[in-house]
Amino acid sequence: MKGRLASYRRGVHTEYTNQYIVQVDGVKDRSSANGIIGKRVVWKTPTGKEIVGKVSKAHGNSGAVLVRFEKGLPGQAIGTEVEIA
Repeated sequence: MKGRLASYRRGVHTEYTNQYIVQVDGVKDRSSANGIIGKRVVWKTPTGKEIVGKVSKAHGNSGAVLVRFEKGLPGQAIGTEVEIA
């Protein structure tokens, strides 16, 4: 399953650079998003390194999910694809 990094999890004053909002292909509502909680998410660098995260909860009612990564991703990662398994 593929997804796209939409944004950091953020508030008015704070960005959580190891937590991302991910739009998942084929997931259009909150109940479907709840079905992929706990799945593994992998982002690959251009050099081939993998940074692994985990789907922790649904974000909103449109099928987006919150993913927590082991390490923070670079800002250039926003808008790129991730693999969800």
